[in-house]
Order: sequence, then C-alpha cells, then structure tokens
Amino acid sequence: MYYDADLTNRIIEAAIEVHRNLGPGLIESIYETCLCHEFAERSLSFERQKEIVLTYKGISLDNICRLDLVVEGKVILELKSVDQLHSIHEAQLLTYLKLSGLKTGLLINFNSRLLKDGIRRFVV
Repeated sequence: MYYDADLTNRIIEAAIEVHRNLGPGLIESIYETCLCHEFAERSLSFERQKEIVLTYKGISLDNICRLDLVVEGKVILELKSVDQLHSIHEAQLLTYLKLSGLKTGLLINFNSRLLKDGIRRFVV
C-alpha cells in the first residue's frame, strides 16, 4: 500500500526532537503542544483536535470523535503517554483511519525510554 514515507519520516523526526527535549512521563497534551511547535518550525501544516462527524443510522453525531493531529491533510497522529501500547490503541487509530478516509496513521507513545520503540505506523 502506498504511503508518503518522506512525510511520515519528517513527522517522526519532529516527535523524536520533542522526546529528546522532554523525555517520558508527561501528559499527552504537553507532547501535542510541543509537537505542533516542531511542525510549525518544519513548515508542516497540521490540524489539532480535528473533529470527525460520525454518522450512525443516518444521524450525524457532532463532537464525538476528535483526532489528536492530522498532518498535511494526510497522516493521523494518535498520541499516547502510557506504560505500553495495547491492541485497543491500535484499534482506535484504525477506526479513525476508516472514519476519516485517510490511509496513513502514526501511533506514538511518548512514555517510552526510546521513542522509536513507541512508534507504530499504519497504512490501510
């Protein structure tokens, strides 16, 4: 499946920079804020807390799902700060990809000693 490897690599580099400066142990919103700063410095466009309108049996449900970040309108980032990633975290990102129609997502756990061990890439 095709994905923009250059874009995901640039996103991962920005996340590594945030992790290098802050380390593990903070709440997700702090990492999100700092990551947005890194994206701006790298001239990457992003949407923060982007709402997805969920349709259930013909009814539009607003303010139900929010994506942590969408970068360049192509990649969903689901940020975590947990002891370890679980299958439910993966399922959450895969569902967001399905609902949004986007094809690429990164699940990033900033509560990892080495950030590379806390990153999972998904292409649907």
